[in-house]
Amino acid sequence: MTEIRNGAKAKPIFLITHEFYPLRGGIATFTEEMAKAAAELGYTVEVWAQSAPPKKEKVWPFRLKRLPLKGSHDLLCQIKLAVELIKHRRVLRQATVYLPEPGPMLTMMILQFFHAFTPARLILTFHGSEIIKFSANPLRRILGKRLISHATRISTLSVYTQQLLLRHFPDAKSKLVLTPGALRTDLSAHESNPKKKTKLVILTVGRLHPRKGQLLTLQALQNLPLTYQSQIEYWIVSGQSKEGYDEKVKALAHKTPELVVNFFHDVSDERLSEIYSESDIFAMTSTSHPTSIEGFGLVYLEAAAHGLPVVAHDIGGVSEAVRHTETGFLVPEDEPTQLTETFKTLIENKALREKLGAAGKAWAKQNTWTQAAEHLLGNSS
Repeated sequence: MTEIRNGAKAKPIFLITHEFYPLRGGIATFTEEMAKAAAELGYTVEVWAQSAPPKKEKVWPFRLKRLPLKGSHDLLCQIKLAVELIKHRRVLRQATVYLPEPGPMLTMMILQFFHAFTPARLILTFHGSEIIKFSANPLRRILGKRLISHATRISTLSVYTQQLLLRHFPDAKSKLVLTPGALRTDLSAHESNPKKKTKLVILTVGRLHPRKGQLLTLQALQNLPLTYQSQIEYWIVSGQSKEGYDEKVKALAHKTPELVVNFFHDVSDERLSEIYSESDIFAMTSTSHPTSIEGFGLVYLEAAAHGLPVVAHDIGGVSEAVRHTETGFLVPEDEPTQLTETFKTLIENKALREKLGAAGKAWAKQNTWTQAAEHLLGNSS
């Protein structure tokens, strides 16, 4: 493995991303936390991110440059990023360029053919879905292979994603390191809300997308006996929706008035922490999707940190975020009856919920972003 040690901290790291605050989600969290951890380790870090409203900006322990692009994967966005990179090529040639997600990788796939734009070090992080998309397109497969050959180091958040990457791009093997997910450093974990509740709350946090499985969780809860449905509420916290999925979920929710379903959109971090504290069970039943997979799932750790037992489908890298029968339950995605029975078991058994929740709190703290950054940047022993 190529080490990034000699003089590395003296050379700046330019982290280039399309997914950064105020965007929410696993990749945006990963990008933010890795930048903060690298800065805390003593590296000179500069993040180049998509545009954002000035009023939503935060104070960071690194320099932040907002780019004049919205951060999508469309051609115009790629061209705008390419222009910015070419404009600053003399600086970037002497630095470490870190691409923590697929957006800027698409641009770099083209720029890699120009010798004038070759960064001193190139670091990549793969999350899962982009591996499938790159390998499925013949041109991008070729470009992706070449990009990997130019990389100094490559990371993934899970062993599952490592294996997926090696299956499609075996040349990455000698450069791979694991940078496992951890809790957000600004996570505020309220204690369980002491106020009296008449119902148990089952919570899902994630964008409304067919892959995230809110529809399947709702169906499983609706298949509970009516006596159980009357004991619970299903809370869905989400941001944007894809493919009109929110309308499908809301339409199904209206079909069973016995089960109360509440939707929360774009809540603040503080309010989200309160919602976690008011909940009893966390569920995100992600499913297999032709072009998208659950490579890990930072939200599972976040739920566990709040003491919630987790219910999830056993797909992708989820088993590396949820320990079956220890911090929650992993259910085969093609077993809807078993999913319903799992919810029934947890609703019935408060002691089991508390046991899983307590184990989850300890499990969620096992990794840190500092360790991940050390592995990535070559300072681990």
